[in-house]
Amino acid sequence: MKRPFAPPARLSPNLTRVRDYWSSLLRGGATMPFWDDVKLSDLPDLSDRLLLIDVFEQPERFRLNAIGAGLGGEALAGLFIDQTELGHPFAYLRAQCAATVEASAPTYHRCETPDPAYGRLLLPMWGQGRIGMLLGAVDFD
Repeated sequence: MKRPFAPPARLSPNLTRVRDYWSSLLRGGATMPFWDDVKLSDLPDLSDRLLLIDVFEQPERFRLNAIGAGLGGEALAGLFIDQTELGHPFAYLRAQCAATVEASAPTYHRCETPDPAYGRLLLPMWGQGRIGMLLGAVDFD
């Protein structure tokens, strides 16, 4: 059975770089890195397309922790995604976040309209005994 938001076999070069960076942070036999190992400054040329999303349990909620200037920047940082109207490029973001946590694996969303089309990758990160944060990247066509 195909899982929702499953990443395609081939990602864009920028999303591949972010996934490879995430993979480079794995320790030993871990399946995901610890969130405190991630440094957005390690990908300076992609910083305007990156985001960090805090994950909360019971109830499950997601908060924009850090968001690149090309995605809305400081104006969106600190907002819970269920309490704000997020436009382009955030279609189905809450659903994708939930799928990432449930699968404990990377997820991908592709949107062809409105212009510009984009792909969005979310990557889970461990912290405090659970998935505590998601690393995200958006790549516009």
